[in-house]
Amino acid sequence: MTSPDTVSDPELQEVAWDLTDLLNGAGSGDPQAGVDALLAEAQTRADAFADRYAGKLAEIDGAGLIAAMQALAEIEEIAARAGTYAHLAFSVDTQSPTNGALLQRVEEKGTAIETKLLFFHLEWAALDDAKAEELLATDGLDFARHHLATARRYRPHLLSEPEERILTEKQLSGRSAWTRLFEEQTAAITVELPEVGDVPLDAALSQLFNPDREVRQDIAARVTKALQPGLRTRAYAFNTLLADKMTDDRLRNYPHWLSARNLSNEASDESVQALIDAVRARYELPRRWYRLKAQLLGVDKLADYDRMAAVTQDNETIAWPEAKRIVRESYANFSPELGGIIDDFLSNPWIDGPVRPGKRGGAFCSYGVPSAHPYVMLNYTHLRRDVLTLAHELGHGVHAVLGGSQGVFHMATPLTLAETASVFGETLVFGELLEASPTPESRLSLLAESIEGSIATVFRQVAMNRFEHLVHTSRREEGEISVDRFGELWAQSQEELLGDAVEVTEGYRSWWSYVPHFVASPGYVYAYAYGQLLALAVYGRFEEEGPGFEADYVNLLRAGGSKSPEELGQIVGVDLADPGFWDKGLDLVERKLDAAEQAAKDAGRI
Repeated sequence: MTSPDTVSDPELQEVAWDLTDLLNGAGSGDPQAGVDALLAEAQTRADAFADRYAGKLAEIDGAGLIAAMQALAEIEEIAARAGTYAHLAFSVDTQSPTNGALLQRVEEKGTAIETKLLFFHLEWAALDDAKAEELLATDGLDFARHHLATARRYRPHLLSEPEERILTEKQLSGRSAWTRLFEEQTAAITVELPEVGDVPLDAALSQLFNPDREVRQDIAARVTKALQPGLRTRAYAFNTLLADKMTDDRLRNYPHWLSARNLSNEASDESVQALIDAVRARYELPRRWYRLKAQLLGVDKLADYDRMAAVTQDNETIAWPEAKRIVRESYANFSPELGGIIDDFLSNPWIDGPVRPGKRGGAFCSYGVPSAHPYVMLNYTHLRRDVLTLAHELGHGVHAVLGGSQGVFHMATPLTLAETASVFGETLVFGELLEASPTPESRLSLLAESIEGSIATVFRQVAMNRFEHLVHTSRREEGEISVDRFGELWAQSQEELLGDAVEVTEGYRSWWSYVPHFVASPGYVYAYAYGQLLALAVYGRFEEEGPGFEADYVNLLRAGGSKSPEELGQIVGVDLADPGFWDKGLDLVERKLDAAEQAAKDAGRI
């Protein structure tokens, strides 16, 4: 076996995006000129759209609405090509001045286009219900019907057109600027490792899987040290964005800091609170796992830096070609159609794989635009969990490809359903790996990774939601939050989750400061828990129905965001209105924990 940082994997180093597909021939080979040409075309079309429709929506008929939405879709596609190019180029090299300047230019011109089109949704929201219902019933509006119906839910929170214009234009030098500062600061963080030198933060964090406790403790201390420079700046940026959110919520009459996110997720405040309460009520599951893990590691009690440690000597590393094979075959065994889409990703420059200095941490899938294709970003470090991450992000990619048939308005689902395909795909790959495990020890290793994935995606995300709740509430009630206070609130949310099973060390108090979702997408994190539990319930349906489930599942993905979450759930026989729904997914996590305890006994470990 070799350690992840010493694996030679020349094929991985060649796994990089080719973003020129997004330019669609614009710019004649010059990406900067291509982006500018797309933005200019989008602006010209937006100007013409405003000349034709501004102030006239109250008199529009069904055919006119279809024509307007078709024109709007074309504008959004063109602008999204430019925006996606700039954001993706920046994400793989955040330290490039050229990429930063391009991103800023795109955001400025994109804001001008958005401002020009603001009138449309404001006038649409202002229509009386009877007129809107009549228009929504128009034949041929399927490509935009749900989008338009959902947009009307924002009516109580919209301002006047002049006010909306001001807020939109000021965002560039406000929220967007502070978010970019935070992202650039975190992307620049490096950690000094013994005998290696400075490495990106993600590469250092991957060493917390090391089986040697002294190494883990040292890595954690080095990460904490690396987080100190710029910590006050990141805290100030976060404070500024918390205040901005507070102002926005007040101006728009949102009753709660999470209400705007819930509305965009097509979820009620009550249903989201029910999810959070259900997960918090089962916090004993991760505590039970960590107590078992302490036994397996031979320590009295885990510290925070022990949570991801390998519980067996099965520290297999997986090179990129093997990772591709595993994921491709797992998807294809479930559905040849999905397997074909996976092959498209793996055979084309749609994935950016290796860790590089200046590259954004983590992994994501950018949906792009329906007329092109999605892009997946990884920071592949050869751990088995990276194979599951590949399966996860390609699940998003499959969803984007199939949902793209719905067009630009319905390509994506609300965040609450956005994790369905990713977690389902990850679970497929996990099942294949578990079935191929020859010994109790190897089964224990896999089950440990899966349980810890569920803890990270369900329980930890709800704990992070609790941190967000504490900081948003504290900022509104107490004023600006100090670095120490951020640390206290972070520790409070983590200690509630971990109970007496894990020690939260003093150094861990600054580890909130590299999580991008807190600043870029307030309230986002609970959607991971929602999506994970929904996906586990969907996978449970697959286990019940067998091969016949494939058609329903593909239909779910192909529907994109063209229906409400409840209607989408019905496609695969899942009832989101069932009060006991969340416990079904949590019960599946408990079953894996039972299996891990049995595997540990079979392996003679406890």
